[in-house]
Amino acid sequence: MKLIVGLGNPGSKYAITRHNVGFMVLDELAKKLGLKFTTNKNYLADWAKNETVELVKPQTFMNNSGSAVSKVIQKHNLLPQDILIVMDDIDIELGKLRFRTEGSSGGHKGMQSIIDTLGTDKFARLKIGIGRPPVGAEPDEYVTQKFTPEQLDKIKVIIPETIGIINTQFLSS
Repeated sequence: MKLIVGLGNPGSKYAITRHNVGFMVLDELAKKLGLKFTTNKNYLADWAKNETVELVKPQTFMNNSGSAVSKVIQKHNLLPQDILIVMDDIDIELGKLRFRTEGSSGGHKGMQSIIDTLGTDKFARLKIGIGRPPVGAEPDEYVTQKFTPEQLDKIKVIIPETIGIINTQFLSS
């Protein structure tokens, strides 16, 4: 079993915000796989699964993502190499992607929550660039704001590429 976690914040208020790009990717991946998300309150997450992969969108708010992820990992007795986190990255240009098999949180509080909860950073992550905030804007506010229409168009274009990377770099390994 492989676990793919998309990071984001729950609720319609955050649906197409920069921090929720992980949820957006998992929604499209679920469609491609013919899966539907359901809420599992025991695991603090929305999830969809088949025989080989489980997609999880924590419903704990970004900074507490580790609690939901650890519940799913414990249930399936997964190893770090079976886990992929799909997340936004403010330090990567909008629309650019970066796949890593391990590493620090890079200041991302959702990722730090997962690292702290699991006690390791030795799991894959696929970072989706959302770009830096404008000069004078607070990063914490910027990431919870909706994409501009132009930015959203760019994100929609790279989602298929993101899914391709998930398939080639993670699911097929």
